[in-house]
This record gives sequence, C-alpha cells and structure tokens, in this order.
Amino acid sequence: MIIGLTGGIGSGKSTVARAFETLGAAWVDADDVAREIVLPGEPALVAIKQHFGDQVIHQDGTLNRPALREIVFKYPEQRQWLESVTHPTIRARLLQHLSQFEKQGEPYVLLVSPLLFESGQNELVSRCLVVDVPQSIQISRTQLRDGMSESQVHAILAAQLSREQRLAKADDVIDNSGDHASMMEQVARLDVRYRQLSAQSL
Repeated sequence: MIIGLTGGIGSGKSTVARAFETLGAAWVDADDVAREIVLPGEPALVAIKQHFGDQVIHQDGTLNRPALREIVFKYPEQRQWLESVTHPTIRARLLQHLSQFEKQGEPYVLLVSPLLFESGQNELVSRCLVVDVPQSIQISRTQLRDGMSESQVHAILAAQLSREQRLAKADDVIDNSGDHASMMEQVARLDVRYRQLSAQSL
C-alpha cells in the first residue's frame, strides 16, 4: 500500500517521514528524486541548460537552484516549461523506487511529495496523508531553514495548493504545529492503522 505524504513548504514533511521510518516504514521523497534527475549527465539537466543557458549552471556543471528558482517563480510560463520536462521524469523514477519497495514486501510505503496533488502523483497512492500547520508557521520555518525572504516564501506558497484545498483532499491529517511528542503520537496511531489496512488488502 502506498501512502502519499504531503504538506505545504515548511510543514515538516521530512520530519514526519523520518518519524514513520523509526517505526519501520520505508519512504521515498519526490524532492530527493527531483534532485537526482538534474545531476550532471542527466538528460533533464541537459534540457534545462539548453533552455535557460549558463546562468542556471554553476562553474562545476551542477544546477544553480537559486538562479533557476528566481526565474521560474517570476515567469509562470517558464515554470510550466520546467515542470513539463521534470515531472514525467520524476514520476518514472518514483515508480522505479516504489516497485523496488514492493518487491521487498513492505506493508506500506510513503511517497513524500510537496506537489502530490499538483503533479498528479496522488494517482499513484492508496491514501493521502497531509501534514498541516498554520501558514504563519510555514513562513517562519522556511525563512529560518532556507534563508529565504518572506516574498520568496509567499511565491512558493502561491504555487502550491492552499491549505484548505489540501485538507479537503486528505484521507488522514497530522497536525504538526505542536511539539515532537504530539507528532510522534499521531504517527504511531497512523502506523498501526496503515499496517491494519495493508493486511486487510492482502
């Protein structure tokens, strides 16, 4: 069984995924895969360089993420072009990882993705788990973690589904605005539930 784990930027998706991992759950992160597919030598990076030029490439041949991010959040049509190149590749690579987990006989696997609904990756999952925090927490956490300006964070938030839209699509929700113990308690409850659901579907 594949559980889609999503949430807005700064909601703590990776922290929640690692909490599930401590209980024995396997997971794959779409952000990690997105970084994999733009490594030097990957076809997606070649296409990005051809389209945007050297301004988005570091001296060592790696992708200059801040430069690319600035362009695609300023020009929506450039973001659409980038997604048309990267999303199909990310999806194919995610399917490879998920099929590997299936062969290992995991009871359930987490597909961690900030754009689970926006990219259509929710079609790959059995249930959708949303990690939820108020927007004020998203902004302060992201600024602290990534050193972004508030306007940059707002641009990213605008490109994601609203909190209300995301919650409306959720099968399960973790409220991650409290302390670590509260989050762990919610994860432990869901771990039991997912194992039961997985056993029933066998």
